[in-house]
Amino acid sequence: MNKYDVPQQTAFDDRTWPSRTISTAPRWCSVDLRDGNQALIDPMNPEQKMIFFRMLAAIGFREIEISFPSASEADYRFTRQLIADGHIPDDCRIQILTQAREHLIKKSFEAVQDAPDVIVHFYNSTSPAQREIVFKKSPAEIIGIAVQSTAMIRNLSTKHNGRVALEYSPESFSQTEPQFVIDICNSVIDTWNPGVDEEIIINLPATVEITTPNRYADAIEYVSSRLERRRQVVLSIHTHNDRGCAVAAAELGMLAGAQRVEGTLFGNGERTGNADLVTIALNLFSQGIDPGLDFSTIEQFAATYTECTGMEIPPRHPYAGNLVFTAFSGSHQDAISKGIAEFARVGGVWRVPYLPIDPKDIGRTYEGIIRINSQSGKGGAVWILAQQYGFEIPREMYPEIGAAIQKAADAKGKELSAGEVHTAFAAEFINRCDRYRISDWRTLPAPAPRDDSGSIAVNAVVHDGKREIPVYGSGNGFLDALTHALMTAGMSFTVKSYHEHSLGEGSEAKAASYVAIERNGQVRFGVGVDTDIARATILALVSALNR
Repeated sequence: MNKYDVPQQTAFDDRTWPSRTISTAPRWCSVDLRDGNQALIDPMNPEQKMIFFRMLAAIGFREIEISFPSASEADYRFTRQLIADGHIPDDCRIQILTQAREHLIKKSFEAVQDAPDVIVHFYNSTSPAQREIVFKKSPAEIIGIAVQSTAMIRNLSTKHNGRVALEYSPESFSQTEPQFVIDICNSVIDTWNPGVDEEIIINLPATVEITTPNRYADAIEYVSSRLERRRQVVLSIHTHNDRGCAVAAAELGMLAGAQRVEGTLFGNGERTGNADLVTIALNLFSQGIDPGLDFSTIEQFAATYTECTGMEIPPRHPYAGNLVFTAFSGSHQDAISKGIAEFARVGGVWRVPYLPIDPKDIGRTYEGIIRINSQSGKGGAVWILAQQYGFEIPREMYPEIGAAIQKAADAKGKELSAGEVHTAFAAEFINRCDRYRISDWRTLPAPAPRDDSGSIAVNAVVHDGKREIPVYGSGNGFLDALTHALMTAGMSFTVKSYHEHSLGEGSEAKAASYVAIERNGQVRFGVGVDTDIARATILALVSALNR
């Protein structure tokens, strides 16, 4: 296949980035209001952009690219409104984008008049395809455009009543010869001639992602190590997701020397989108690194994002998707439930299998972590019954519950809701009276004179579906006495285990009892639920008999 060339690769045997680790967060720049906005089917209106800007500031972004004011009247008006009405926090820098063209640069400075702190981000295309096909200019002419624009911005910045920082992007960096990138960036740096306390931002974008993230990182380190006045250069990256690797490319670019990362919330942007800053930031968070961005109420931010952009967040989107903390697999469910229980018991380092971070740290709950379908196991059903309904089910009962819920899931053919799990559990185990039931029971205050083998005695009436049988028995406790009473009616079984607990608090709280009996070589559990613990025990035993 000869239609596609192999992307150029940087010959760079001295790379050091693979042995590095990320230990601090980069400077972040959100381009949602410009790059993200231009990619929407229906761009945000001024009210939506204002809501979005405030959300970005609340999250913690201190550099926000707000517009391309020379490209549209709507962007120009929004820029003026933001500045004139004083909506910019004191510690926040706005950024605007412009092409390297004289009239557009002038229009941009008109738009940012009175902005106290602004980054003027300009670009021109540098790849061979752009130079030769689109602009039909030589490499020297392309460098000349960048140098002239830099000089013009420097001159206009001296007349601006506020701080102006320069950002330059060799657009299509990912498709440009590395040496040409070095030449044009150094020409821009020399022309800007930053002062002792002044910085210049050099942004190296993967305008189109054409190769693997490691090759992008090679190019970043190669260029970074050859930039002049490197201590005054803030090296920035801006990755796109054409190959689905924008996050990986950004993280490797940070290893390779990038100090600043541009991107958007949830990866919105042209074609396949930009680097997802939510994912990158929370990836750092999961490694114990403070990202400097606050996503502790991620569902609220996600809702605002969707409302303003009209874009839906996929259910499998990292961290923010509805299903990313959800397990349907039985083995996963069991491991998660055990891990969360252990963390609740001992605290310390988060070591819950299958969950890279605690959902509660980003404002999500445990409620939807485990959901039930035909692939689920016993642990998942038990988790739901415990978390949402308060049942502290004995471990030895898990297999029976798993079989019952599996049967219900197979019958439905799709996911069971929490309510349906509870309904299936209740129908199979709780207060069963299909054939047997007990009425008119009472305990005696002391062992009956005729039988002093136990400490308590029970009188009751057993209904077996055909007749009523009065029974009496005594034993070392209520359940033991009841068991002996039932044996007088010809019922032969052995109680294997008994558990009980409250299903709530207060005088009106119900109690749950779990009784396992062995009869004819088979063990069956029954569950009783009632406000009276003795009656709950009777109901549990009878349920086991009926099962």
